[in-house]
Amino acid sequence: MRDLLLQGAGVIAIAVSLAHGILGETKVFARGTVEPPRLRTLLRLVWQAGTIAWIGGGVLLIAAPAMASDVARHWIVTTLAVVFGCAALANAVATRGRHIGWVGMSAVVALAVAGY
Repeated sequence: MRDLLLQGAGVIAIAVSLAHGILGETKVFARGTVEPPRLRTLLRLVWQAGTIAWIGGGVLLIAAPAMASDVARHWIVTTLAVVFGCAALANAVATRGRHIGWVGMSAVVALAVAGY
């Protein structure tokens, strides 16, 4: 059961990450104007770097049960609980809870910690 919770956290992490990347491109950057254009490109790349990093974290959560190391499992869960927890808190505070992202990120934290 622990392994399924951890893998579920990984699947949700990837889903939240993909939503972050897609919505960023279709909603945020499609409407926003940033000058100069080089700065716009930089902001898009930094935005998508977070998306890629969160996808990598989701993959690690999915793979953690297959690792024969309790130490690896510990550090994967601990690191990603902190990363997604900080992101969830920042999202909730910045949007005053009106953005759904913090719920998905909190679900990742809850399932990962429960699967620990």
